[in-house]
Parts: sequence; C-alpha cells; structure tokens
Amino acid sequence: MKREASKESLGRTRALLACGIVAGPLYVVVGLIEMLTRSGYDIRRHALSLLSNGEWGWVNIALFVTSGLLTVAGAIGMRAVLRGSPGGTWGPLLIGGYGLGLISAGVFTADPAFGFPPGTPADAHAISWHGFMHFVSGAIGFLSLIAASFVFARRFAVLEQRGWAAYSIATGVIFFAAFFGIASGSQQGPSTVAFVTIGFSVAAVLAWAWISIMAARLRLEMKA
Repeated sequence: MKREASKESLGRTRALLACGIVAGPLYVVVGLIEMLTRSGYDIRRHALSLLSNGEWGWVNIALFVTSGLLTVAGAIGMRAVLRGSPGGTWGPLLIGGYGLGLISAGVFTADPAFGFPPGTPADAHAISWHGFMHFVSGAIGFLSLIAASFVFARRFAVLEQRGWAAYSIATGVIFFAAFFGIASGSQQGPSTVAFVTIGFSVAAVLAWAWISIMAARLRLEMKA
C-alpha cells in the first residue's frame, strides 16, 4: 500500500514538472504566432502584452494565465523534489511567484499604446488602473524569476556544479538587464525602443528556456 502511494506521488510530481517544462515553449510559440498574425503589431515597438487588446486579445490573456498556471504547477513539482536540499524552499517559491505574476498580468490587461491595436494614437501611453496593475504584476513576476535564478545558482555552487551555476547567473543577469531596459527605454528614440523591446523578447525566451531546463533536469534526476 505504501509502495503504491509512493508511486502515485512520484507520478504526480513528474506530471507537475512536465507542466513546468511545457510552459515556456507554449508561451514562446503562441506568442510568436500572435506577433506574426496580428494586424498592426510591430515587435520593434510593441511589448507582447499589448496583444491582450483588440478582437483577438483573449488569446493573449489566455496565454498569460495558462502559462502562469503551468509555471506554478512546475514550481510545486520542483518543491517536492528539492525539499530539504539547498535552494529547495526559495527557488521553487520564487518560480511560483513568477507564475502568479503572469496570471495577474493576464487578468489586469495592458493598456492600448503606441498605435496598437490599430486605431490607437501613435503617441498613446496613458496608464489606467488595470494597466498599472499589469505593470506591477509583471515587475513582481520578473523580479521573482531573476531572484530564482540566483537562488538556483547558489544551489549549484554549493553542489560544486559550476557550469549550472554560471548558466543560472547568466540567465538572471541577462533578464535583469532586459527588464531594466524595457522599464526605462520606452521614452527614448525609435532605435533605442526597438533595441530594448527586441532585446527583452530575446531575454524572455532565454529565461523560459532556463525554467524548462531546470524542470527537465529535476524530472530526469528523479528515481523511476
């Protein structure tokens, strides 16, 4: 009986980690399809969250909420595997915080801005209460992810796995730089806006890849 319960628990944890693995690819693939198919969207000017506006905005909202839920599930799986080990508490909690930030950012949608959706004035950048909450949600989520990368870096350093530690640090540094750029560069010239907007998109893909790899690594390390 105890052995069956153990197998059930193991299977549940593996399923939760699988959620963490697929969250990033889902976000990136669906987000890319939206970017390429939504009329008026320009990756050089528009953040992905602006796609929550317009006729097909519900797709982007659903993407944020679904990816967030999958990330939270993955974090629960990580917690089950890492309980009692270095970084086993704060690492998963912070990744879960990133997931919750995504869910909240989907609920509190971004305001139309910079000509998107079509019909929006090109210089529009007013912030409503839900637009403000969207920014706060994103900031909390992004900072949680950055902190998580450093917690995992410390875990790998303690385990003397220097390559993994360096990878986690690099992910945190790159994503922090991109987040700082997107937060401060929106009022700059067109070339700067294009650089920081595209740079943030690239950094987001790298961060999602890191989450998927961490979840996949833990899943492979579990005893069958």
